[in-house]
Amino acid sequence: MRRADRLFQIIQVLRRSRKPLTADAIAAELETSKRTIYRDIATLIEQRVPIRGEAGMGYILEKGFDLPPLMLTPDEIEAAVLGAQWVTGHADAVLSRAAQDLIAKIADTVPERLRPFVLEPASRAAGSRKEPDRIDMARTRTQIHEGKKIALRYRDEHGRHSERTIWPIAIGYHEAVRILAAWCELRTDFRSFRTDRVIDAVYLDERYPERRDLLRAKWRRSLVWEQPSDV
Repeated sequence: MRRADRLFQIIQVLRRSRKPLTADAIAAELETSKRTIYRDIATLIEQRVPIRGEAGMGYILEKGFDLPPLMLTPDEIEAAVLGAQWVTGHADAVLSRAAQDLIAKIADTVPERLRPFVLEPASRAAGSRKEPDRIDMARTRTQIHEGKKIALRYRDEHGRHSERTIWPIAIGYHEAVRILAAWCELRTDFRSFRTDRVIDAVYLDERYPERRDLLRAKWRRSLVWEQPSDV
């Protein structure tokens, strides 16, 4: 690996970690020596890269630092394109178009030598046939980001209808269906709803009372994602 590439990779390794990393850990990932990592980090600090820490204690990249967004490695390009292909074949129409636009933008902006990794990737994600959504997916994502409630009219797997107010948390893109995970005021518990079984949805301006990150953490602990619980 060229030294310039290694310096970039050190920044990437530190960027993805939320806790200090030792030179040993960085050296193991980059398959080089600890002494080399010490020298490289000293060079980065001299170049005003905001790395905090010291030898033996671990290093961390301070928040706010960023690199030009198009400095992508071939593996990163493959990962981005593969992910975008999956979204194209599995997500709703708005995200599908966005994924196609993303691939086009990557192809237009990476150096010429890297363009084959975009246009002729070694990996490919196949599409799948899904039941149509009965809910505005783009609007639903907005409600999730804004922490606002949705009033649902819903039909469960047995054909029973119900009306309920939910606090939407996340959308799961499964192979055959899409699932909306939420806190349900009717059941006073987490529930997941198939988007193809929604009869009607009213997007409310009312915010739900709990912080979205805390609610999401509780939902993750509940493992609601394991089985759709649309009752």
